[in-house]
Amino acid sequence: MEPPAAGPPGLSTFSLEGRAAPALYLIGWVGSVLGLGIVGVALLAAGTVAAALLFLIGLLLLGVGLLAASGSQAIERGRRPELAYRGPSPVLAFFTVFAITLVLFVVVLAPLTALGLEPTAPLATTISLLITAAVYVGVIRLLVVGPGALSWADMGLRVPAGAALADLTVGALLAVPVLVVTLLLSGLLSTFLQPAPSPLPSTPDVPGLVANLLSAAVIAPISEELFFRGFATTAWAKALGSWAAIVRGALFFAFAHVIAQLDPSFAEGAQRALFSFVALLPVGLTLGWLFLARRSLYAPIGLHATFNAIQVLLAFAIAAGTTG
Repeated sequence: MEPPAAGPPGLSTFSLEGRAAPALYLIGWVGSVLGLGIVGVALLAAGTVAAALLFLIGLLLLGVGLLAASGSQAIERGRRPELAYRGPSPVLAFFTVFAITLVLFVVVLAPLTALGLEPTAPLATTISLLITAAVYVGVIRLLVVGPGALSWADMGLRVPAGAALADLTVGALLAVPVLVVTLLLSGLLSTFLQPAPSPLPSTPDVPGLVANLLSAAVIAPISEELFFRGFATTAWAKALGSWAAIVRGALFFAFAHVIAQLDPSFAEGAQRALFSFVALLPVGLTLGWLFLARRSLYAPIGLHATFNAIQVLLAFAIAAGTTG
């Protein structure tokens, strides 16, 4: 989605010579390739305890490798003053988050499941999103803010309280027309594609509703807007211009959500992935435009939170009506 940044003159892709951080670069390549290989072997041997352990080891190596690769890229770009954006690729950073999050899911959720936590319960989803949010913030702090590629203010976080409240309100008001467009588009897509299931578990009880609202209307909007708008869209706006950043950010946002649309049947999984990707484009484009127009992360957070909250409440009303 984003081509690798060209290095200094004479610096080839596989060369350590002239690298600002050769050790990180080497760890990045070795860890990523070795980790991917071990994960592939584990998937082929799925169903055994050894395969599960191998899968975790592979994910851990992959996460370390991608983190090192992102760090190496951040250092290389940080030494190039001619670049408008001098931080790691948002795409590489996302896959770093993805790998580290999967490791933490296994480490944190597996013991909780053994203690009685239902994997499909709303609480499990909330815990999963908290883990993801923590990794998003940690990766941005370590790889983007730490090296000075972008500041929290650049990402639209340091806004006066009064302006932040106004931005949240503007975003919330825009959520309704965007949701209407999304529902109409989803209805059209459902005539020839298998609809994507809700990422949140259905629940007819109030505790489940509270957990789903916390997940969808608080944790996910804050963490995802920080990464996809605050970080990625800002980085691309600096490097490519506003409209290219809005389009690229929307495509990236939709793609990131499609990864979760896995299905044993390739045909059905592909349809759900395409459905989800296209259906998310209107809200993704609007979120990017709103962020750059207001220069505040609070506006897209307000839109995202309200957009999700309305859907959670509608799903709860349907579930409660069905069970009642």
